[in-house]
Amino acid sequence: MDRIRYLADLSIRRGCGFGLIAIATAAVGMSWDAVLALKLAAICASAMVAILLVKAMQAPTRNYKRTEVWIMLEKRHDLPESRAQQVFGSILRERYMWHATVTATAAGVLWLATLAVALFGRRNGLV
Repeated sequence: MDRIRYLADLSIRRGCGFGLIAIATAAVGMSWDAVLALKLAAICASAMVAILLVKAMQAPTRNYKRTEVWIMLEKRHDLPESRAQQVFGSILRERYMWHATVTATAAGVLWLATLAVALFGRRNGLV
Protein backbone atom coordinates (compact mmCIF):
# COMPACT_ATOMS: atom_id res chain seq x y z
CA MET A 1 0.00 0.00 0.00
CA ASP A 2 2.96 2.34 0.51
CA ARG A 3 3.85 1.96 -3.16
CA ILE A 4 0.28 2.83 -4.16
CA ARG A 5 0.36 5.89 -1.88
CA TYR A 6 3.73 6.98 -3.29
CA LEU A 7 2.52 6.61 -6.88
CA ALA A 8 -0.76 8.39 -6.08
CA ASP A 9 1.24 11.33 -4.69
CA LEU A 10 3.47 11.32 -7.76
CA SER A 11 0.46 11.31 -10.09
CA ILE A 12 -1.38 14.08 -8.25
CA ARG A 13 1.74 16.22 -7.90
CA ARG A 14 2.43 15.91 -11.60
CA GLY A 15 -1.04 17.24 -12.36
CA CYS A 16 -0.73 20.00 -9.76
CA GLY A 17 2.66 20.92 -11.19
CA PHE A 18 1.20 21.44 -14.65
CA GLY A 19 -1.57 23.51 -13.07
CA LEU A 20 1.02 25.58 -11.21
CA ILE A 21 2.90 26.24 -14.45
CA ALA A 22 -0.34 27.48 -16.04
CA ILE A 23 -1.18 29.67 -13.04
CA ALA A 24 2.32 31.16 -12.89
CA THR A 25 2.34 31.84 -16.62
CA ALA A 26 -1.02 33.60 -16.45
CA ALA A 27 0.05 35.62 -13.39
CA VAL A 28 3.29 36.71 -15.08
CA GLY A 29 1.23 37.73 -18.10
CA MET A 30 -0.73 40.07 -15.83
CA SER A 31 2.32 41.34 -13.93
CA TRP A 32 1.76 44.90 -15.14
CA ASP A 33 -0.95 45.06 -12.43
CA ALA A 34 0.13 43.39 -9.17
CA VAL A 35 -3.37 43.20 -7.71
CA LEU A 36 -4.75 41.68 -10.90
CA ALA A 37 -1.90 39.14 -11.10
CA LEU A 38 -2.37 38.07 -7.47
CA LYS A 39 -6.14 37.92 -7.82
CA LEU A 40 -5.84 35.78 -10.95
CA ALA A 41 -3.42 33.42 -9.19
CA ALA A 42 -5.74 33.22 -6.16
CA ILE A 43 -8.78 32.46 -8.33
CA CYS A 44 -6.90 29.79 -10.28
CA ALA A 45 -5.50 28.20 -7.11
CA SER A 46 -9.04 28.15 -5.66
CA ALA A 47 -10.25 26.46 -8.85
CA MET A 48 -7.49 23.87 -8.43
CA VAL A 49 -8.76 23.20 -4.89
CA ALA A 50 -12.27 22.66 -6.26
CA ILE A 51 -10.97 20.24 -8.90
CA LEU A 52 -8.97 18.28 -6.30
CA LEU A 53 -12.05 18.05 -4.06
CA VAL A 54 -14.18 16.75 -6.95
CA LYS A 55 -11.49 14.19 -7.76
CA ALA A 56 -11.41 13.17 -4.08
CA MET A 57 -15.18 12.63 -4.07
CA GLN A 58 -15.01 10.54 -7.25
CA ALA A 59 -11.97 8.47 -6.24
CA PRO A 60 -13.73 5.75 -4.21
CA THR A 61 -16.08 4.85 -7.07
CA ARG A 62 -13.76 5.41 -10.03
CA ASN A 63 -12.52 2.13 -11.51
CA TYR A 64 -8.95 1.80 -10.25
CA LYS A 65 -7.93 0.19 -13.54
CA ARG A 66 -8.63 3.53 -15.23
CA THR A 67 -6.22 5.56 -13.10
CA GLU A 68 -2.68 6.70 -13.72
CA VAL A 69 -1.62 4.88 -10.55
CA TRP A 70 -2.69 1.57 -12.13
CA ILE A 71 -0.60 2.31 -15.21
CA MET A 72 2.39 3.30 -13.06
CA LEU A 73 2.05 -0.01 -11.20
CA GLU A 74 2.45 -1.69 -14.60
CA LYS A 75 -1.08 -3.07 -14.22
CA ARG A 76 -0.11 -5.38 -11.34
CA HIS A 77 -0.75 -5.41 -7.64
CA ASP A 78 -0.62 -7.99 -4.87
CA LEU A 79 -4.00 -7.18 -3.34
CA PRO A 80 -6.98 -9.53 -3.42
CA GLU A 81 -9.20 -8.40 -6.27
CA SER A 82 -12.14 -8.03 -3.89
CA ARG A 83 -10.25 -5.34 -1.89
CA ALA A 84 -8.33 -3.61 -4.67
CA GLN A 85 -11.04 -1.07 -5.54
CA GLN A 86 -11.52 -0.14 -1.89
CA VAL A 87 -7.77 0.25 -1.25
CA PHE A 88 -7.07 2.28 -4.40
CA GLY A 89 -10.15 4.44 -3.88
CA SER A 90 -9.42 5.21 -0.24
CA ILE A 91 -5.75 5.99 -0.86
CA LEU A 92 -6.54 8.22 -3.82
CA ARG A 93 -9.26 10.01 -1.85
CA GLU A 94 -6.91 10.59 1.09
CA ARG A 95 -4.11 11.91 -1.12
CA TYR A 96 -6.44 14.18 -3.15
CA MET A 97 -7.77 15.63 0.11
CA TRP A 98 -4.24 16.21 1.42
CA HIS A 99 -3.21 18.00 -1.77
CA ALA A 100 -6.44 20.02 -1.73
CA THR A 101 -5.65 21.16 1.82
CA VAL A 102 -2.13 22.26 0.89
CA THR A 103 -3.41 24.02 -2.23
CA ALA A 104 -6.17 25.71 -0.21
CA THR A 105 -3.50 27.07 2.13
CA ALA A 106 -1.58 28.47 -0.84
CA ALA A 107 -4.79 29.97 -2.25
CA GLY A 108 -5.50 31.58 1.11
CA VAL A 109 -2.04 33.13 1.17
CA LEU A 110 -2.61 34.45 -2.35
CA TRP A 111 -5.96 35.96 -1.34
CA LEU A 112 -4.32 37.63 1.68
CA ALA A 113 -1.50 38.94 -0.51
CA THR A 114 -4.08 40.31 -2.95
CA LEU A 115 -5.85 42.11 -0.13
CA ALA A 116 -2.60 43.43 1.35
CA VAL A 117 -1.30 44.78 -1.96
CA ALA A 118 -4.71 46.27 -2.81
CA LEU A 119 -4.93 48.04 0.56
CA PHE A 120 -1.34 49.00 1.27
CA GLY A 121 0.40 48.83 -2.09
CA ARG A 122 -1.23 51.95 -3.51
CA ARG A 123 0.04 54.07 -0.63
CA ASN A 124 3.61 52.87 -1.08
CA GLY A 125 3.63 53.14 -4.86
CA LEU A 126 3.68 49.38 -5.48
CA VAL A 127 0.58 49.48 -7.64
